[in-house]
Amino acid sequence: MGLWSRMKALARAGSTIDPSRRLSAEAVLTIGIHSLFQFGASMAGLFLNLYLWRLTEDLAVNGIYNIIVFLLTPVGFLAGAWLAKRTDRLVTYRIGIVLTAVFYLLVILAGTAVVKYYVWFGLFNGFASGMYWTAYLVLMYDVSTGANRIRFLGLNTTFFNLAGLAGPAVAGTIIGIMEGLTGYLVTFSLSLVLFVAAALISLRIRPSGLRHKAFYMNLVPLALRRQPDWLKALLAFFLWGLFQGITLFLPNIMLYNTVGREDWVGYLTIFFSGLVILSSFIISRFARENLGKLYVLLSSVGVTLGAAFLFIDFTFWTVAVFMILFSLSNPLMHNTLSNYYYRQIALLPLKGQLRNEAVVMRETFLNAGRVLSIVALLAFAGDLESAQLPVVLFGAAFTQTLIFFLVEKPERQPAESR
Repeated sequence: MGLWSRMKALARAGSTIDPSRRLSAEAVLTIGIHSLFQFGASMAGLFLNLYLWRLTEDLAVNGIYNIIVFLLTPVGFLAGAWLAKRTDRLVTYRIGIVLTAVFYLLVILAGTAVVKYYVWFGLFNGFASGMYWTAYLVLMYDVSTGANRIRFLGLNTTFFNLAGLAGPAVAGTIIGIMEGLTGYLVTFSLSLVLFVAAALISLRIRPSGLRHKAFYMNLVPLALRRQPDWLKALLAFFLWGLFQGITLFLPNIMLYNTVGREDWVGYLTIFFSGLVILSSFIISRFARENLGKLYVLLSSVGVTLGAAFLFIDFTFWTVAVFMILFSLSNPLMHNTLSNYYYRQIALLPLKGQLRNEAVVMRETFLNAGRVLSIVALLAFAGDLESAQLPVVLFGAAFTQTLIFFLVEKPERQPAESR
């Protein structure tokens, strides 16, 4: 049974699920498209950083590339949100997918010259990612409700990581059996096909029908003053970015440095993705909004403990323990913060008309944290042999504990105004 068939069966099998928590057909379709996109992105994105590492063996190149991506992503968010307001979020969504496909087409055409032009590739990738994610974050809000959102987010993360599990396995096998860098180019080509397929399937989602075309970024400062909990949520994403910026690219390089083979990096990623899927599935079945602060505490303690193991030594086993605890803990933080932020969007003025502007602000704060963490990494631990590398990772992980003080319990907020 394929991924899409599994999701449809899951959507139908709801006799034990509260009717208010069941997902609509469009919610299931949205998860399916995002999973297909992730299948391609997990193949190409995972090995793009390794591709740069293999060509240069310079952590600064990877770090600067990711800094550029994270700096341009909010710009893509801003452009995508404006376009979504003027047209529909699906227009931005499809453009984001197509731009991502074009990005990997250019990677294929450039070959090893990617290193020469990596700054331009970072600019392109950041803008394309911003276009895709601004539309997808709004789409997730639109197809879910206050009653089923935490379940939707849990299932979305589950299938997202199922696709992310399959992608590295396929890519690792392709790269492992082909000589030199040929396997990388074949992987990028297959990803290109999957992105085009995701864009075509998205045609089955109906436009929102909303006609509020005004772009209200000028009202954001006023809304922040009127809704202090929104500012707390944004600060929480900034703190999350302080750890996420490093973990989006460094762990796979650390794994490669300890095992020395791309195919093993792919296979190990399958295992770690399996742990993410397990954690996400448990969240989708049993998580409750009133326990959000507990989930944040458990997640922050888990990643901090994992980072502490790197003080022992920098070997495969310590890196593996770090990745295991990170894989089990991170979904708790991701789903809790996402659910909390969507709740804040529903409470903003203008009855949901600020949702595009809200995702732009979310990405701005998140990427500010990501950029700051990578700058700190390059400043204090410029290579994998640096004794300061565990210190930077532990410090970034420890900042996650501060999020506990920013997330409020639902009962302290008014009911969702949808």
